[in-house]
Amino acid sequence: MPTEKRWVVKPQGDPQTVAKLASELQISPVLANLLVQRGIDTLGKADKFFKPSLSDLHDPFLMKDMDVAVARVERAVERHEKIMVYGDYDVDGCTAVSLVYKFLRQIGHKDLMFYIPDRYTEGYGISIKGIDLAAQKGVKLIIALDCGIKAMEKVVYAKNKGVDFIICDHHLPADEIPQAVAVLDPKRVDCHYPFDELSGCGVGFKLVQAYAQKHNIPFEQITSLLDLLVVSIASDIVPLVGENRILAHFGLKDLNHNPSSGLLSIIKICGLDRHNITIDDIVFKIGPRINAAGRMRMDENDENASPSGGHAAVELLIEGNEQQAAKFGKVIDDYNQDRKSIDRHVTQEAHNYIESNPELKCRKSTVVYNPKWMKGIVGIVASRLIETYYRPTIVLTMSNGFVTGSARSVPGFDLYQAVESCSDLLENFGGHMYAAGLTMRPENIEEFTRRFNNYVEQHIDPQMLIPQVDIDSELHFSDITPQFRRDLNRFQPFGPGNASPIFVSHNACNNGDAKLVGQEHEHLRMGLMQRQKPNNRLQSIAFQQPTHYEWIRSGRPIDICYQIVENHFRGSISAQLRIKDIKPVINR
Repeated sequence: MPTEKRWVVKPQGDPQTVAKLASELQISPVLANLLVQRGIDTLGKADKFFKPSLSDLHDPFLMKDMDVAVARVERAVERHEKIMVYGDYDVDGCTAVSLVYKFLRQIGHKDLMFYIPDRYTEGYGISIKGIDLAAQKGVKLIIALDCGIKAMEKVVYAKNKGVDFIICDHHLPADEIPQAVAVLDPKRVDCHYPFDELSGCGVGFKLVQAYAQKHNIPFEQITSLLDLLVVSIASDIVPLVGENRILAHFGLKDLNHNPSSGLLSIIKICGLDRHNITIDDIVFKIGPRINAAGRMRMDENDENASPSGGHAAVELLIEGNEQQAAKFGKVIDDYNQDRKSIDRHVTQEAHNYIESNPELKCRKSTVVYNPKWMKGIVGIVASRLIETYYRPTIVLTMSNGFVTGSARSVPGFDLYQAVESCSDLLENFGGHMYAAGLTMRPENIEEFTRRFNNYVEQHIDPQMLIPQVDIDSELHFSDITPQFRRDLNRFQPFGPGNASPIFVSHNACNNGDAKLVGQEHEHLRMGLMQRQKPNNRLQSIAFQQPTHYEWIRSGRPIDICYQIVENHFRGSISAQLRIKDIKPVINR
């Protein structure tokens, strides 16, 4: 179990470039250094970074098959064909379905339905059940979002039933591309679209943008959909650079000032209607509630239950009536409360199992299995276990006669390759370097566990098993002025590719007001000052870090690394340090 974190200070920017940029922009050299570290080393680049513009979005018709996709949607609209908007059951899929569905409804297309597969009975991606329902309902076109790039056989099956497919995906394709009418995926080898890090919802938005562009629909008429898109971008953890940064910037404006009724209901439930919503708020509060619906198992005996949990999430996101949306929002929140209760219980069970098994506890990877665990939360549990044991982790359960599970990794270790090395034991698998899903027959669990553990033992660098904090630069508390905070806020939205900076400060201390807070006293709240300038006192919170409480409360010195966030309390806004790690200063 990791106790000590490695602090690694990133390479600093060229001093002359930093000084020049700080002078030109009239900002702190610390912030100019942050820009240079992010590859923003000229006034022109900084101007684009600080002033995102929708005019800098790429022409959607640069994407392979976009012209064909738009033509097929036009035909469906002109002929009043029934369209099914189909998407995955996670946040990206549900927001993508809602965005495209709302746009088609906005342009007056009435013969419309949406479909979200059930995680438990259909699994991920295009399902035969969904195609059969489409054919039965007279659907002529399915627009698949956030899935479908590997659905070769399903697309042929649909074609034989008279149903066309447009696929809008952002996952890595196989060597073969489905024989759909159009396949929009910027990661296609033969697609030369300038930005390939869009979310699934982002690809759906480009289809909407292309249709609007061809039909001279003012761009302002589709910007109301950006609140859905920013929820997708934040929740799917795509890089917040390029187009994603532009779309997220304007999406956050909509989310804060004019959210759709469905998102407004979640915002109110989360208590986010009283302050400025950030990417973090989406990741930790809004996204999990939408995700929870797709994770939970529906009651098969309830005649009034939605066809799938994800279906309920889309119903919420497309609802235009605030009162009805509030009711749907309550349902979604209940799903989330149930999900939290279940994942806490399962995490504790997994933790107890590891702690009672000395051999497993000492390994460099974790593979745990319990046939009773809920399939929809094993990915969350894997992430929770990494917080404790910090090593590649797979959590398995039983579903429909097969063992299925989710894998999560630590920075630097290619989990996908580790899973792929056992592919002969798997029925199917997919994912990327840091997360994967897999399915196998029950009789293969023991051999899979042995081989996966062996692969990790042989290939992981021991340094990867020690948590690392990447520090941008050193900062003195006296530098954290109101102007500094205003300039730092211009770096938002923060996320992958543009992470919230982490600073380090030395010789901080507390004057005795430190206290443990939280249901289990697991968090540490305190005021901190630096001894050389004790007048600069900053409120700080260290989540899940109660260890050094007595040392800190006694006033002894510590080094800290932290992010600077805004604390909203009773209408006032102040700076707060979100502590990432603490090191007692013993001999200095």
